[in-house]
Amino acid sequence: MTAPLLVAQAISRRFGGILAVNDFSFEIQPGEVMGLIGPNGAGKSTTFNVISGFYKPTTGKLTFLGEDITGLSAAAISRRGLVRTFQHGSLLREMTVHDNILIGALRAVRDNSGREMRVRETAALLGLGGLLHATAGSLPHGLQRMLSIAIAFAARPKLLCLDEPLTGLNSTEAVAALEVIGRIRDEYETTILLVDHNMRVVMRICDRIAVLNYGQKLAEGTPEEIRNNPDVIRAYLGDGE
Repeated sequence: MTAPLLVAQAISRRFGGILAVNDFSFEIQPGEVMGLIGPNGAGKSTTFNVISGFYKPTTGKLTFLGEDITGLSAAAISRRGLVRTFQHGSLLREMTVHDNILIGALRAVRDNSGREMRVRETAALLGLGGLLHATAGSLPHGLQRMLSIAIAFAARPKLLCLDEPLTGLNSTEAVAALEVIGRIRDEYETTILLVDHNMRVVMRICDRIAVLNYGQKLAEGTPEEIRNNPDVIRAYLGDGE
């Protein structure tokens, strides 16, 4: 069997008297799209921040590509190939689309000509090829979400962590984003961890899904298993899903 790309072993994160994530374990296999879902306040964002190095786990262990990365900084983890987006965007609004994507490519590509090729290839993939000279802040919301993904993906990470990438998108934009995420996985063999509230999209694209509730793992399985899990239905999906 192929070794997991990421292993989270019994990770917990405490903020004073609040236990935001409690003894949460899961694995991400190479080439899969792993979903992380749960009600508001379930601990998804905290888990995301622990995995990407923005928070240190209070207890537990994180292994990426066979290396113990527990407690490493976000920059150190990013250099190892685990890169994330942010729920509220990470773009620099006064800079051009080109320069925003270039920032993502700087560490990954050494020469200027290679960086320029990376920027243009990434922009084309994300539907931004004709907007390289536009300022990021002038883009409509849907394209700003695509730019946030482009900045992260310009590094060509081994694990791309997408934090609420579909927030605020209409149905047409969400479908387009879904197609892009699928291409990133299939054409670039990129493993993806996805957190989002759009359950139709999550169920459609993810190979496996982990469900958090009150900081603890409620369930893990295929979309079909999660969709029919009575505990998940009661806690999150509701009878209408």
